[in-house]
Amino acid sequence: MTPPAVAKPGAAKAAADAAAIDAAAHALGAALRARGWMMSAAESCTGGGVAFAITQVVGASHWFDRGFVTYSNEAKQQMLGVPAELIAAHGAVSEPVAQAMAHGALAHSSARAALAVTGIAGPGGAVPGKPVGTVCFAWAVRGDAGPQLSAATLCFDGDRAAVRAQAIVHALDGLRRAIETALPT
Repeated sequence: MTPPAVAKPGAAKAAADAAAIDAAAHALGAALRARGWMMSAAESCTGGGVAFAITQVVGASHWFDRGFVTYSNEAKQQMLGVPAELIAAHGAVSEPVAQAMAHGALAHSSARAALAVTGIAGPGGAVPGKPVGTVCFAWAVRGDAGPQLSAATLCFDGDRAAVRAQAIVHALDGLRRAIETALPT
């Protein structure tokens, strides 16, 4: 007789995080499909987690153009055109850098909408004024007069996995909201 499986501590939290990520990815996909738009993602602290969540959705190829995993400052500069001076002035974990990442994701893709996420997932990396869990987001929607940009900074609780999961959900939900409220072009 096989002994019953023992749930590992945190398994319920991981399952809840996975369900929240899946729901957010599906909702974003529905918003993009309704408009016939494509999106792109520029990620740092989530390390491709946004792109992974999106590509778990059947039919994502109809609304997901590409993802940029720009973990290093050099990658942000080379792949997205984030100015080194901007990173030096504000730090990689800042709203101005997140906005430049989102703008770069639009500029280097055929997407109509983009998201960006950069942060400190931990356990190390904290700096004065930016504790572990600090994540900066930006969302961009291409318009006739240029991209409509918005940004936010949040500080999430939990370990590295929890911070990353919360950041993925917030990034996906934020882009869905930006799309739903975008000015018509």
